[in-house]
Amino acid sequence: MAIPMKPLQPPDSFHLSAAIGWLELGNPTEANEELEKIAPALRAHPDVLEVRLQIYMRAKKWDSCVDLAGAIIKLDPDRSDAWIHRSFALHELKLTQGAFEQLLPAAIKFPKVWTIPYNLACYCAQTGRLEECKRWFEMAMNIDEKTVKRAAVDDPDLKPLWDSMGGTFWERAD
Repeated sequence: MAIPMKPLQPPDSFHLSAAIGWLELGNPTEANEELEKIAPALRAHPDVLEVRLQIYMRAKKWDSCVDLAGAIIKLDPDRSDAWIHRSFALHELKLTQGAFEQLLPAAIKFPKVWTIPYNLACYCAQTGRLEECKRWFEMAMNIDEKTVKRAAVDDPDLKPLWDSMGGTFWERAD
């Protein structure tokens, strides 16, 4: 069980907020510079690691993303995004079956997060398990149909599913 981490205090919390702001402005270099201003002992705080993970994802440093997300999960396993990002990074490294296996426990842990069954559906589609893909996709639709439809219509990871069915179930909503 993870030990709850205390929120960062000023000035470290200010640097974290500034890093988030720089990321929102599309400047991961400045975001990273702000993280470097955080006290070294606090750089392993899950909030700091999450921002660093976002920086590495933008840089497509997938190996580092796997490691960072894994560290976040160990420190705070209740952060669903870390589970999702770790598996996404594994998928980007062409380790799609591993991505599926690493994300599978999160489907039970976070039953209301549509992204988890959606990504599991994508990983199944990419590994040729189309019947299993359909089941995961249906679970995602049951959580948030509108958002899933928007995400799925152009998702190349689901192309094997759509090809097997002769197209999507719906038309693009422009």
